[in-house]
Parts: sequence; C-alpha cells; structure tokens
Amino acid sequence: MIYRFGTFEFDARSALLTRADRPVALEPQPARALALLLARAGDVVTRDQLRAHLWGDDTHVDYDRGLAYSIGQLRAALGDTADNPRFVQTLPRRGFRFIAPVEAIAKGEEATEASSAPALASVSAPRPAPPASRRRSKVAAAALVAFSILGALGAWLLARDARRGTASRPIIAVAVFENESGDPAHERAIAALSDVVVERLTALGPERIGVNGNASILRRLRDVRDPRTVAKETGASFLVAGQLQTKDGRLSLLMHLIRLDDGTHVWVRRIARPIGDPLDTLDGEVAGQIEAAVREMVLKDKGA
Repeated sequence: MIYRFGTFEFDARSALLTRADRPVALEPQPARALALLLARAGDVVTRDQLRAHLWGDDTHVDYDRGLAYSIGQLRAALGDTADNPRFVQTLPRRGFRFIAPVEAIAKGEEATEASSAPALASVSAPRPAPPASRRRSKVAAAALVAFSILGALGAWLLARDARRGTASRPIIAVAVFENESGDPAHERAIAALSDVVVERLTALGPERIGVNGNASILRRLRDVRDPRTVAKETGASFLVAGQLQTKDGRLSLLMHLIRLDDGTHVWVRRIARPIGDPLDTLDGEVAGQIEAAVREMVLKDKGA
C-alpha cells in the first residue's frame, strides 16, 4: 500500500518515505510506527497497540523510551512538532492519531483496468516479439534496474548521513530521571519525564541535534555514572539529568544540563510542587525548560 499525505508519499511495503519525490531518511522502527498510524489514519492508536506492532510480545525492551524515541524520530522526519502537530497528534496517556488527510493507493491499482480485460482464446502459439521490440524491452528493464539501484543507494546515503549527522552536530544524552523523594509512588511518573524530554529534543531535528536516551549507562544512578564514561558510550557532549527530592517540606525536581568533557553544570533549574501534587502535570514545563536550555547553551539559539 502507498499512502500520500501533504507533500509526502510512504510505501508501506518498502518502508520508503519520500517528500516531493526525494527520499527522507527514516529508521525501521519509526517507519513501522508510521505504517500503522497511516493504516488507521483518523483513529486513536493506543500506546499498547504501537508497542505490540513495533516489538511484539517476545521482545523485552524499555518500551516507553523506545516509543518516545520512535515517535520523536518520525516527527523529525515529517517536520512535525508535538505542540502544534500537522500529522501526528499525541493524546496524553492514551496514544497517537494521524490527523492529516491521507490517500491510500493499492500497489498495482493502475494495472487493474488492463488486467481485467477478458483473455482471447488462441489457436496457435503466441508469436515472439519483433527483435526491435525485444531490444527496447531490454533497455527499459536495464534502465529500471539502474534507477532502482540509484534510488536505493540514495536512500542509504541519506540514512547514513542522518545517523552520522554533521561534524558540528552535538549529541545530547538523556538519563532516566531519579526518584530520591523516598516515595515509590512517584517512580513511574518521574521515569516517564525523561521520555518526554527525549521526544521534545528529537523534534528539534536530527540534522541539528542527536538525542541518545537508550544507552544502558543512562539507567545508572548518578553516584555511579561517570561523565567521561557517558560520553564514551553515547557519543554525547552534554547530559540531561533530573532528580525528584524533598526540600523544605515540598517536592522539588532538580534538573541539570552537564557538559561531559569536564563534568561541569552549564544549567540547573529547580521546580517545586506541594507534597501530594500530581506529577504527571510536569511534562510540558520540564520539557519546555530543558528544550530552552539546550537551544541556548548547546545550539546557541539566542532568545529561544
């Protein structure tokens, strides 16, 4: 099935995304997510349905972080944003919905009319094509193969360049936020904050910034997480981290942006909340403040 939306076209069988006939780099997992969202355009696709589609029941991964990364990469490829989506809408704690108009075209649809014509009975063996016609067919077939090879090579080069980025593109590592409040009820909400940050930073564009939120070292506690080891294992130059603490009888989320080559903090902010306040309302504020810090301190977007 081929899907057309806006200036994009997506071939679900080959997982090839193009924009105005030019290939757009898209990793396999985000491409699979796009295929499901397009197939159910206009409907809510739950987080559990996406997890099952991307990984199945036999794969054991950090689904929340993996899903946040996949949706973030998909939005980056489409030039979309979570705050003002044109294509992929986030429904908090429910799932995602593809909101743009989609045209679905079955492969081979153009050949339907020709193939539906009744076959004529023949009393003799079919005559071979004239030599000139055979030569033209061979030339056309060779050209088609050449174009296919060139197209595949172009898509591979684009994907490679997107993975490598430019030499000046910084990479940000995002550690799992830690619950140091002593209340286990906050564990899930605090850990999920890092997924929101990964998604927000990825939406800045893979050509501008790389985001690593999946390395195993990013799940270690900060007391045993050496900055230089983080840099070596993730390729990152900066680390985003956060801890939920209790301070002066209130909940307090401490956020850091750390330069990894020397371990210095280049940005620190604290958000306070009353004890018992629902922490799932922090998502937008946390992601927004960290995005602004990365824009200013890393990307040098002054006035961001």
